[in-house]
Amino acid sequence: MSQQITLTIDGQEITAQPGDKVLWAALANKIYIPHLCAIEENHTPFASCRLCFVEIKGYPSPVTACTETVQPGMAVTTRSPRVDRLVRTGFEMLMTNHRLECNICPANHSCALQRIARERGLSLKPKELPLLERNLPVDDSAPGIIYDPNKCVLCGRCVWVCKTRGAGILGFARRGFDRMVTTFRDAPLAESNCNYCDVCAGVCPVGALTIKCMS
Repeated sequence: MSQQITLTIDGQEITAQPGDKVLWAALANKIYIPHLCAIEENHTPFASCRLCFVEIKGYPSPVTACTETVQPGMAVTTRSPRVDRLVRTGFEMLMTNHRLECNICPANHSCALQRIARERGLSLKPKELPLLERNLPVDDSAPGIIYDPNKCVLCGRCVWVCKTRGAGILGFARRGFDRMVTTFRDAPLAESNCNYCDVCAGVCPVGALTIKCMS
């Protein structure tokens, strides 16, 4: 076993394995850092959600905890005016085009967005930014899976897990506001090569991909 590294996060001394990312070292020690896109098994994280910012002593600006590797003696701070401003801004931008229907969403009470809002005192309904509804069709064509792109936060977790454990049929398409997770030529899941393994629904943090309730 390799020798463990000692560092501090929010003044708490913890240990981690060499090569561990700051995000997972923190979470393993019950220190919460907001995050959506990170998957521990993915060693080249997307860092696309821009929510896991932390400050590290000696660094000129905040960095993403999912990409920063632990170092001996590292001093990490998860809350500061700069970090809080970055997290708040990123979160509010996400919520401007997220279909909010928590009361009927299968991810209600287990949604990562709800936890971020609760932990950081943020609103799921930003008051200073307009709501930008995309009104995209919900794909319920597949047996066992429902995909609502209006809830997707473009974290990429489903794309990665579909490629590594599933049929590899999911990917990103388009740019800017129109960017979305979809299949080749936007085919419905039932008309793609999806094997209905459900791994995508298992890693979705927000209820965009869910397992269909069978009556």
